[in-house]
Amino acid sequence: MTTIIAHRGARSIAPENTIVAANQAFEVGADLWETDIAVTSDEQLILFHDDSLQRTTNVAAIFPKRQHQVFTQFTLAEIRLLDPGSHFIEHDPFGEINKGSISQETLALFKDAKVPTLEEALVFTREKQWKVNLELKTLPKNFKDFPITQRVIELIRTLEIDPDRLIISSFNHAWLRQVEAMEPSIEIQAVIGYSESEPLDWGDFSFSVYNARSTLIDEEQIARAKNKRKLINLWTVNEKDEIIRFVNAGVDGLFTDYPQRFANLYFSKKES
Repeated sequence: MTTIIAHRGARSIAPENTIVAANQAFEVGADLWETDIAVTSDEQLILFHDDSLQRTTNVAAIFPKRQHQVFTQFTLAEIRLLDPGSHFIEHDPFGEINKGSISQETLALFKDAKVPTLEEALVFTREKQWKVNLELKTLPKNFKDFPITQRVIELIRTLEIDPDRLIISSFNHAWLRQVEAMEPSIEIQAVIGYSESEPLDWGDFSFSVYNARSTLIDEEQIARAKNKRKLINLWTVNEKDEIIRFVNAGVDGLFTDYPQRFANLYFSKKES
């Protein structure tokens, strides 16, 4: 079976990188969820993807004079004033509200959604007896020297999270080696394909697991990596024909914005 990984939670039907999105992914049966680690100006670890707060929150309404600032210029208290849930309802980024795919009862839950802390995400995952992929993203320049790997590992140790419930991934492969040195029991995954057009850089295939941009990979590359006994997860795959194609090619996991469509489904290799 190919693992279905909920990309930023079930972000097509809930505000991305929130606990409600993670819970939606859990409810529809995703094998695990993936999220992004960011940090506030007062050095609190939160879940957030973009440098800018504009795409997924109402920062323009709450902080109109600061709406173009990056997340590292806001304190946690300020971040908590933002409303990703109502912003999601207003903008319906995947059109799923307009399609009637989300119940009014579920939409009502979004109004309480906040940008969560990493601690909240880890506690949620533990309570659900589930699994999470934490992606360590490159931080804005004003926090380029922040010891993110150390802080994440310290929190994991403080909360006594079972390493089996964790994966840490990153484009920054040096960070992954730091994680490996600090906590070798935590699985690490090397993300590749930062450029949308440059060929995938597999390096010397020194990692056990690679998370690759799906638009840059083909069956030949998959076969080559599999022959080297590497595990391959692809991001981000949302169409059924592409899901079937990559399952047939032997990939191990697929990040998708639509876990509600693909979780718990088995695509036979006879399908086409």
